[in-house]
Amino acid sequence: MAVEAQDSPIPTRQIDFAGAIKESLIAGAVACGLAVPIMGLQTVDAGGGTLGINQRWGLVAGAAVVVFFGRLLMALTRPYRESHRGDVSLYDRAVDAIIPYGKFIAVVGIIFAFVMPFMPFANRYVVDVATLMLIYVMLGWGLNIVVGLAGLLDLGYVAFYAVGAYSYALLAIHFDLSFWVCLPLAGAFAAFFGVILGFPVLRLRGDYLAIVTLGFGEMVRLILINWYDVTKGPDGLSGIPRPSFFGLEFKRRAPEGVETFHQFFGIDYSSMHRIIFLYFLILLLALVTNYFTVRIRRLPVGRAWEALREDETACRSLGINPTNTKLTAFAIGAMFAGFAGSFFATRQGFISPESFVFIESAVILAIVVLGGMGSQVGVVIASFVLIVMPELFRELEEFRMLAFGAGMVLIMIWRPRGLVSRRNPTVYLRPPGSGGAAGGGGG
Repeated sequence: MAVEAQDSPIPTRQIDFAGAIKESLIAGAVACGLAVPIMGLQTVDAGGGTLGINQRWGLVAGAAVVVFFGRLLMALTRPYRESHRGDVSLYDRAVDAIIPYGKFIAVVGIIFAFVMPFMPFANRYVVDVATLMLIYVMLGWGLNIVVGLAGLLDLGYVAFYAVGAYSYALLAIHFDLSFWVCLPLAGAFAAFFGVILGFPVLRLRGDYLAIVTLGFGEMVRLILINWYDVTKGPDGLSGIPRPSFFGLEFKRRAPEGVETFHQFFGIDYSSMHRIIFLYFLILLLALVTNYFTVRIRRLPVGRAWEALREDETACRSLGINPTNTKLTAFAIGAMFAGFAGSFFATRQGFISPESFVFIESAVILAIVVLGGMGSQVGVVIASFVLIVMPELFRELEEFRMLAFGAGMVLIMIWRPRGLVSRRNPTVYLRPPGSGGAAGGGGG
């Protein structure tokens, strides 16, 4: 006897109001305890060289109430979110609709990036913030090779950034080499340090790999602090030469017989000339990084990285050498950090170990994770969110980073796999839109 199949509805969990309120009360109490030293007690100048304490219990109560209702909302909507976990969200549908126009949007974005410094709103502050964002975009794309493509959790990426910066500074100061000569050398030195890091961690995975890379980053920072004869320790290196435009300096007055940028082009001197030049320089470096990363993903080494990320044991069974694969990932990722570090040094004109602390590695890693592992576009969006958005909160003064952290938490709740978790595959088993045999293609 045939039994007619019937579609059974997906069971929905009942809302546990008592549990939700209990959970929210605990979260509110924890927030209250944390807010007391952070927000409730403020040191003020009491006069006569003494400090007083200003008690702000209203802010503590407000923080506890906000956390309580936020957690309550999450707890009450949890059954709905779990029952619709496999559904395609409106955001994902929008991303899927945009993907076919990705190349057009990328071209428009690049054109906008090139004309942005000449827009009416582009003052020195805007161009400086855009330059800083592009530095982190370049660092994010470099770390994306190690973390996003190869699946190797690196918490000491800032060490390669520091190696590039100090390599350029020392070569330029002591050997009088130009930026264009030092740039590839800084990348080569950083890549060498990437290989040095790669050898000890060949047999490590997961948390153990993260701990070793974290230790490597701290070792480099401590060496920079203590090797005073070379790095000047905590005093840092100053007087780092600036890059020139084909030998034309961005100065108001140049030595006799030397022409400056504004004299050569017959224009009035402006300090914005150097700022805009540095912006275009990092923009070109970032575009080269992106082009290289996109192209290498389609090569055998790029596919080996992704195979290593998915399953190292299966990777070995396919005849892929994990040793070479890991070393190339560390070396190439470190090389781009070295390029970014050399640009950072020439832009600042001064570097010190305080610029290369662990929090920098955490920010770069957050950009990769928040943007979506392995996503190039996601790194750009996440860099905008993490670098540019906090500038919009400056009016909040001391609560700026608090608002920034709250925004990060909300984004990771909403998009736990990153802002752009979907991307085209590196290789298609069958070309899109055809019903023929297998073929290759890029995404």
